Amino acid sequence: MTPHALTATIDLGAIAHNVDVLRTAAGADVLAVVKADAYGHGAVPVARAALGAGAAELGVAHITEALALRRAGVDAHLTAWLHAPDADFVSAIEHDIDIAVSSTRQLDSVVAAAERLSQPATVTVKVDTGLNRSGVAADEWPDFSEVLGKARAGGAVAVRAIMCHLARGDEPEHPLNSEQARRLDDAAADLRRLGAGPEVTHIANSPAALTRPDLARDLVRPGIALYGRSPIPERGDFGLVPAMTLTAQVALVKKLAAGQGVSYGHTFVAQHDTMIAVLPAGYADGVPRLLSGRFQVAINGRLFPGIGRVCMDQLVIDLGPDGGGVREGDVAELFGTGRTGGPTAGDWADAIGTIDYEIVSGIGSRAVRRYVGDVDE
Repeated sequence: MTPHALTATIDLGAIAHNVDVLRTAAGADVLAVVKADAYGHGAVPVARAALGAGAAELGVAHITEALALRRAGVDAHLTAWLHAPDADFVSAIEHDIDIAVSSTRQLDSVVAAAERLSQPATVTVKVDTGLNRSGVAADEWPDFSEVLGKARAGGAVAVRAIMCHLARGDEPEHPLNSEQARRLDDAAADLRRLGAGPEVTHIANSPAALTRPDLARDLVRPGIALYGRSPIPERGDFGLVPAMTLTAQVALVKKLAAGQGVSYGHTFVAQHDTMIAVLPAGYADGVPRLLSGRFQVAINGRLFPGIGRVCMDQLVIDLGPDGGGVREGDVAELFGTGRTGGPTAGDWADAIGTIDYEIVSGIGSRAVRRYVGDVDE
């Protein structure tokens, strides 16, 4: 196989493994979160791998993401939970997408779409239990639940689920986690009293799925853990396997004389004669510019430091005076599983003060996705 300039290799076997880890830890079925193109891994292949490994259903942020999965032939239960005022609720209903509603205004729009189609909408009630982001707020709850009960009685909606999102799930012992669960359980009880009781409840995100089985309810809703990244790194990897490895071909090897600077602003100046390599990856591809001078890559089993500023399309590696045996066309691992001592997405995140969620989901479209370990192979 001819290597590409920049490749994100996705191990679907790792996705399948991680589904099993999550199911076992939580003791509940998994709603696999495949929003943002499956955190940059590719929504359709990941969705199929997760479902093949036993995930019960799927979740995305936008209806457009859900529709793309439907067009690809994914027919599993599918929930979308973030909607702008002009969201296409008609298409969502037509394609059997579970619409999570966060306000009475959204519910009214969904009911109007259902009435236009003469077809009931499947809805999930998203409750703001303490994150103070999306979700029905406490002061809106009495009006919302009354409107929902009437819509349910009139046949405009079928209430499939109720959900919330944890504000401090990565702090498993924080009392707010249990308090948010209690608030959601109370909201579910309210709906049952109104005859609009949900069939399914889900609370737990990745950290809660792995550490708080008491919050699992009917489903857990993992995102980053599905992709093998630990949601609580200080507690270890939980047996998860990272699914993405980012590699680049060495585009150019050349000499750099002592006293010469590298890349914009010459933030690196060679102290002695050395050899450098240019890699075809930059901040347009998801390599943060803030990572400049703060990372290493692995080539032929050796680690080499990045030097100078990361550019839009390329970055520079110091190979040392002897060139490290590196030749043009060799493959450099920018990040991967870390099992053989190579860099990881977590290393990048730690270096610039962010989270690895941002690193993997930011890998751009110029990185060709290559899939290995397909559960259907």
